[in-house]
Amino acid sequence: MGSDKQPVGLLDTLNMEKVRTIFTHTYPYPHEHSRHAVIAVFIGCLFFISSDNMHTLIQKLDSNIKWWSMYACLLGFFYFFSSPFIGKTIKPSYSNFSRWYIGWILVAALYHLPSFQSMGVDMRMNLSLFLTIYISSILFLLVFHIVFIGLWYIGLVARVAGRRPAILTILQNCAVISVACCVFYSHCGNRAIMRQKTYDRKYSGWFTLWNKEERNSWLAKFVRMNEFKDQVCSSWFAPVGSATDYPFLSKWVIYGELTCSGGSCGESADEISPIYSLWATFIGLYIANYVVERSTGWALTHPVSQKEFEKLKKKQMKPDFLDMVPWYSGTSADLFKTVFDLLVSVTVFVGRFDMRMMQAAMSKVEDAAKQDDLLYDQFSEQDELWFDFMADTGDGGNSSYSVARLLAQPSIRIRDSKITLPRANLLFIGGDLAYPNPSAFTYERRLFRPFEYALQPPVWYKEEHIAVNKPELPRGVTTLKQYEGPQCFVIPGNHDWFDGLQTFMRYICHKSWLGGWFMPQKKSYFALQLPKGWWVFGLDLALHCDIDVYQFKFFSELIREKVGESDSVIIMTHEPNWLLDWYWDDVTGQNISHLIRDHLRGRCKLRMAGDLHHYMRHSYVPSEKPVYVQHLLVNGCGGAFLHPTHVFSNFNSLYGTSYESKASYPSFEDSSRIALGNILKFRKKNWQFDFIGGIIYFILVFSMFPQCKLDHILQDDTFSGHITSFLGTVWDAFTYMLGKSYVSSAGAFFLLVTAVTFVPSKVSRKRRLIIGILHVSAHLSAALILMLLLELGVETCIRHNLLATSGYHTLYEWYRSTESEHFPDPTGLRARIEQWTFGLYPACIKYLMSAFDVPEVMAVSRNNICKNGMDSLSRGGAAIYYASVFLYFWVFSTPIVSLVFGSYLYICINWLHIHFDEAFSSLRIANYKSFTRFHINPKGDLEVYTLAVDKVPKEWKLDPSWEVESKLPQNQSHFRKFPSKWRSVSSQQDPVNTVRIVDHFVIEQTVKPEFVASVNGSVAH
Repeated sequence: MGSDKQPVGLLDTLNMEKVRTIFTHTYPYPHEHSRHAVIAVFIGCLFFISSDNMHTLIQKLDSNIKWWSMYACLLGFFYFFSSPFIGKTIKPSYSNFSRWYIGWILVAALYHLPSFQSMGVDMRMNLSLFLTIYISSILFLLVFHIVFIGLWYIGLVARVAGRRPAILTILQNCAVISVACCVFYSHCGNRAIMRQKTYDRKYSGWFTLWNKEERNSWLAKFVRMNEFKDQVCSSWFAPVGSATDYPFLSKWVIYGELTCSGGSCGESADEISPIYSLWATFIGLYIANYVVERSTGWALTHPVSQKEFEKLKKKQMKPDFLDMVPWYSGTSADLFKTVFDLLVSVTVFVGRFDMRMMQAAMSKVEDAAKQDDLLYDQFSEQDELWFDFMADTGDGGNSSYSVARLLAQPSIRIRDSKITLPRANLLFIGGDLAYPNPSAFTYERRLFRPFEYALQPPVWYKEEHIAVNKPELPRGVTTLKQYEGPQCFVIPGNHDWFDGLQTFMRYICHKSWLGGWFMPQKKSYFALQLPKGWWVFGLDLALHCDIDVYQFKFFSELIREKVGESDSVIIMTHEPNWLLDWYWDDVTGQNISHLIRDHLRGRCKLRMAGDLHHYMRHSYVPSEKPVYVQHLLVNGCGGAFLHPTHVFSNFNSLYGTSYESKASYPSFEDSSRIALGNILKFRKKNWQFDFIGGIIYFILVFSMFPQCKLDHILQDDTFSGHITSFLGTVWDAFTYMLGKSYVSSAGAFFLLVTAVTFVPSKVSRKRRLIIGILHVSAHLSAALILMLLLELGVETCIRHNLLATSGYHTLYEWYRSTESEHFPDPTGLRARIEQWTFGLYPACIKYLMSAFDVPEVMAVSRNNICKNGMDSLSRGGAAIYYASVFLYFWVFSTPIVSLVFGSYLYICINWLHIHFDEAFSSLRIANYKSFTRFHINPKGDLEVYTLAVDKVPKEWKLDPSWEVESKLPQNQSHFRKFPSKWRSVSSQQDPVNTVRIVDHFVIEQTVKPEFVASVNGSVAH
């Protein structure tokens, strides 16, 4: 029986309000559809290709093993090249460029291989049609944008229309439109009359499921998707009508293919081509979307109600944190500026001009005990005091904010031990405030921004304010002793000295607030008198790794006049010279040693520093020898990339006193294990290194292209014979490079010099030379093998008539020969366009197709060189040949150069214990962050807690509790219960919930005034 119930289509079942919400960008402006269009086109490609060719793919798979293996190798290289960019946002950047670059040269290579043709897919038509539509779309949209900007200029459209569109966005949208048209044309056809397709399935013996008669099985249903596809084509992409229906457009449209039946074809088709109507529809949608955006900006930016939109907006607000600094980037202007600043600093400032001398000259009082700009005692009368130490912040925003968020909490409760630690009254930062170089941008974005998010400055604070007469106390507070909020003191590190300390002086010494921490500091070094006889000396080592004479004078006089015989001193420096001197077998910091040994004479209970981005503590071993420093503490985990600990595991002596390692974070075992990431993750973390690595490899083999005599490799019958011939050819290429290839030999020589120089100076010259030679040999071998593999691939395709068949313009000539059949032109539209553009229309398409078909250009030029010699090519022809080779060789070489270099770093750091900085800066590890919290208790003992977070969150959201408190009557942020603006998306990963204690010890107050040989305190672990 029939049914009156109408079938319900897929679109009828969808809630269009939900669809509109899903496919609308969540940010209010600007609104871009290109990302969603890319996803839609990709899904459409998968659907149409699978519906048309799944049965053919299964049938042909077992008969094309050789070519499928070539596909596997080719796709493998392209995958490893593009893997660092998978999942990254689509934006105008090197990442976005790499996506399009990969798509271009991968498709250009794949369409020459026979497997697509065996599956029934004609790549030539798709490619030629894509390029033609692409050029046409770009020209059309450029004209549209010029007209639209002209209308804005004369005031006919809204002011927001004056924002010029991004060229990359136009190119991306044109590419999406072109791909969509090609996909629909290839799988729905361009004919005016849709004809029913029949498929004669031939079953493959490899897949026994085909022999079953169960048509309802999942595989049978999957293969029969072509039936559903035909319904989609016939209903959605049917002919839109005859040209006679649109007399005005009859001379400006593309017509459908000639209708053929019974071996005869009609003279012409009057039906408009569906591909033309499809292209016009996409272009129209783009124009309509753009006009609405620039005219009102409302219809597409508010797909839901205002209330729901505001709620969604708040949920998706995220902090604008910067990523970890890419130290191996070949495209970062900041790194080149850092190198330049370092050279200038070492050349100009070291030994010639020193900002510390100017600070001393500007001090008005000679008596150290009365220098208020260097000596602070606002905490000296308190009964107890909590203070924090951190160093080396200002790298990645996630890591820096994680530490700052913990510092800002009113209290930290350690779940495992049920210990609660209140917020510190005082914060010490041990240098290296921003990476890679000191500038207004790095200080504001990498240092101030995370701290301001963690603890907001007062409402009256202005970023542009310059503090002239510090301390600039809040209203109602007359002295520093009356101020109840947290305070901060900072010393500069080596990175802060790269510009001669200018940025540090401007942002630290002449500003009053670091977030919600008050900064009374006036100079780059200072002394603080703390309760119960404790002192903190903050020393500025500059780039000399030592204090200058004026600092020595100030601190020595302070010790003589103010520091009591039973007092205890904590010395804070940026560099832990006790570890670095041991590692480099050097002696630095003579003035500091003189101050500690001859002036403090045992009163220095603790030395703490940063610079090394890990946590380590060494404590003295009781003996009869004098103990000048009881504990040596390094904590540079404030936000910068991680440094290894296992490299420094053998340190055991300072000033003649023996020390032993009491704590390390991460542990020595974890540190060694983390280094393995250089092999597995170097390129993923340092994909911008491609720019350097690819060029170096190409220079090494530049003179050895092409390799014309490869018959002996291809003619061997056994696998072992192929390998032997291949390795012999690699050796021949190496000897040729040394004897006749001047460019490659020069490149190898300079690479060797660089590699030997790159080896740390702590290694002997002989070992440095051996390490450098082995390193360069690995790179050179890899480059030669890749060069030969590329040449073998091109030679194989030429021998099978897949390349170099009919000259440079093969694709264009084929397209012109089939264009009249598929797209008849009874009105002479092409001839008119060619005349109006003075021949540019076909010329642009011709040369664009030639430029796209890089493998054909490379193969034709290679054949000419092999037959007639290099002299047969002009300079332009030679440049084109080497450029085409470079485009593919760069893709093949960049993953390999990263693998070789990463393996080199791993071997050096774990086996030779060298390159500790280079091997871990490459990993850009944001995890393993920590700071140290001190407590001077009422008894006068110093309790030390080092708190750490193993994993740093990457996703943050607005803290609703903070938002509620921020709307209450204004008060300073340190009085709030929830002072930090952002919390982790996952509460289980929030630093407040994951923080733990990795080290805890106590330094007892000195009882005996005299300096004794034994220890003056005890340690509890």
